[in-house]
Amino acid sequence: MELPLRGIIPPVITPLLDNNTLDVKGLENLVEHLVSGGVHGLFILGTTGEAPSLSYKLRKEFIKRTCELTNHRIPVMVGITDTSFDGSLEIAEYSQSAGADAVVVAPPYYMPISQSELTFYLEKLIPKSPLPLLLYNMPSHTKLQMALKTVKTGKELGAIGIKDSSGDMFYQTTLIEEFKSSPEFAIIAGTELFIPETVLQGGHGAIAGGANMFPRFFVDFYEASLARDFEKISKLREINMLLYNTIYNVSKNSSKYIRGIKCVLNTLGICNDYAAFPLSRYEGEDRQKIEQYVADLKGILI
Repeated sequence: MELPLRGIIPPVITPLLDNNTLDVKGLENLVEHLVSGGVHGLFILGTTGEAPSLSYKLRKEFIKRTCELTNHRIPVMVGITDTSFDGSLEIAEYSQSAGADAVVVAPPYYMPISQSELTFYLEKLIPKSPLPLLLYNMPSHTKLQMALKTVKTGKELGAIGIKDSSGDMFYQTTLIEEFKSSPEFAIIAGTELFIPETVLQGGHGAIAGGANMFPRFFVDFYEASLARDFEKISKLREINMLLYNTIYNVSKNSSKYIRGIKCVLNTLGICNDYAAFPLSRYEGEDRQKIEQYVADLKGILI
């Protein structure tokens, strides 16, 4: 795996038939959909992948099958975030044995912790990780924003970069400025609308949930940003905003993002749209809205 990480890396949804059963055929379809769409890597078992809702057994099956299907064509990164330190290491070690390329970790998300406790956690975890490790700043879910000092410590311990899903452009710009002298340390946006700003300021790409549905569109968005093609960036941003106002905004529930992506993939015939407990798939009027949005978007994105 070349450093720094670059490009569009989808946070892959987990195709499910029910709470304990992977949609194996759907996963095969999804991996080919993403690879053929030109993405630069896969990130499985993240927030969009519903990782905390899945059993360790199911997580391991998903890791194994994804690595086999990808077959080293692009890097595979695995989320190991857990409330249990040993649980995180167990998934990291399994990921290495399955052929993954890196792991991703956010702060443990149940017990409220301080920056000093997070630093202590990283000091214990990173040296024990059997694979290169990407930090994951996700304050909306972990109740803690990684301080710049904490990120610097993570880098000194061996972290290869950070995915920032804070939605705070000032914070992300601060990261880019701080690590400009460390070109191997990747700053990856977790907010897909920030792709142009991230790349133009010296960041390295995005872990963009929408790339599950429309991978080529997000690769084009990234490449237009690299080329500083401002006219194309403007046109693609308008389309990205359309996704936010339609697919990502069907219901008022905070789960609308994951449910929307899964419903689109099912509407496209790629995989099942079952969502792990406590979430549920879109049905009835909500599903009809998604189907209409997909029909409208086909002429633009597919």
